[in-house]
Amino acid sequence: MKLLGLDLSLTSTGYCFDGESGVIATGLLGTERLEAVKDDISNLLLANKIDCVLLEGYSFASRSGQAFSIGELGGVIRLLIHNLGINLIEIPPTCRAKFATGKGNASKNEVISAISARTGIVWGNPGADDKCDAWILEEMGLARLGKQRYSWPDVNMSALEKIDWTPLEGN
Repeated sequence: MKLLGLDLSLTSTGYCFDGESGVIATGLLGTERLEAVKDDISNLLLANKIDCVLLEGYSFASRSGQAFSIGELGGVIRLLIHNLGINLIEIPPTCRAKFATGKGNASKNEVISAISARTGIVWGNPGADDKCDAWILEEMGLARLGKQRYSWPDVNMSALEKIDWTPLEGN
């Protein structure tokens, strides 16, 4: 099973496949940005023959001015994944933070620090938090399959219980 962790952002979408993270960034705006990000993600999905995308769900703390644009990007990418017939699992931001740190309300810095301490991975800019988040999403999917790369305490693993893993069942 090939998984892709995906942390959508208007400026720096993080992705992780097979433990390798990167970002998709563009200086475009509006529909041109949506199309560029969609095309880059489509290429990632098809080139790597992804079976399932682990997508970070919407953050309800988004600034109101960006909420519509983030929603548009999320809709475009969800539709792309659907049209390609690829399974999709949405991971709430609180579950991602709890998996990384043991607490669901951890800050971005706490998440990066916890993952770096556990794995030794250094998350450099640009898009350090986006790459790290995408890596966590992929690791969560691997953990659900029993194929995680690292050992996680029970409190961290309990974050997996609040996610609908139906698309991974039977694979």
